[in-house]
Amino acid sequence: DTRVRGWFLLDSYLPTFFLTGAYLLCIWLGNKFMKDRPPFSLRAHLIVYNLGITLLSLYMLIELILATWEGGYNLQCQNLHSAGNADIRVAKVLWWYYFSKVIEFMDTIFFVLRKKSSQITFLHVYHHATMFNIWWCVLNWIPCGQSFFGPTLNSFIHVLMYSYYGLSVIPSMRKYLWWKKYLTQAQLIQFVLTIVHTLSAAVKPCGFPFGCLMFQSSYMATLVILFINFYIKTYRKAPSRTAIKETPVTTEVKNGFHKDYFAATNGFLDNKKAQ
Repeated sequence: DTRVRGWFLLDSYLPTFFLTGAYLLCIWLGNKFMKDRPPFSLRAHLIVYNLGITLLSLYMLIELILATWEGGYNLQCQNLHSAGNADIRVAKVLWWYYFSKVIEFMDTIFFVLRKKSSQITFLHVYHHATMFNIWWCVLNWIPCGQSFFGPTLNSFIHVLMYSYYGLSVIPSMRKYLWWKKYLTQAQLIQFVLTIVHTLSAAVKPCGFPFGCLMFQSSYMATLVILFINFYIKTYRKAPSRTAIKETPVTTEVKNGFHKDYFAATNGFLDNKKAQ
């Protein structure tokens, strides 16, 4: 799309490719480096990180709502060129959404530094690595129009989730964090609504590329399947007798990933208990 020509990181795929490779390499090398070393605490870093992502998500949520309202976006199906300057405004916000995916690589890096390797699951790495690359493609070919809906929902979810994780770092706030299961349910609802919205443009077209609609629906379907599998294991499966005897550890979800309550919500848990 000529409207995004010259934007940072977009003209060539190589930076996105190499950043993704560096992310995967850091996981592998980081686990080797931390193998015989004590875990880092990173309390202050985690507070700043979660606050920063929360504020960025809030900005993207508000700006997407204002931009699509200004452009008179059609919720059922919106093409790529009819809204004029509002389309450019949407594209600028979606660039920040794309860039936020490389910032969120730090979710995994924090796990590595805190020796929470059990939390670096297939779903976790799959989601982080693929989203950054998919959104490079989105920004280059479909940077506005129908592409606005998923990031709007996701930005809303991220405001709630990263606020939750930030609060969980503060010991005195943990007793008020009773709403974790509802965040899990909201994440799953987000995936389903995004699929429905995407397919609505295929049922009643408006000129948005059909192939992109099918790819997005298929990708989101993989997240739904993996997330439902996680949800069933986390909230529906009865604990075994062995698990009952052990010290209970609350489970958590971040962008569809299973995490120990204090350890994995960017909070803290005694290392011996975590093991």
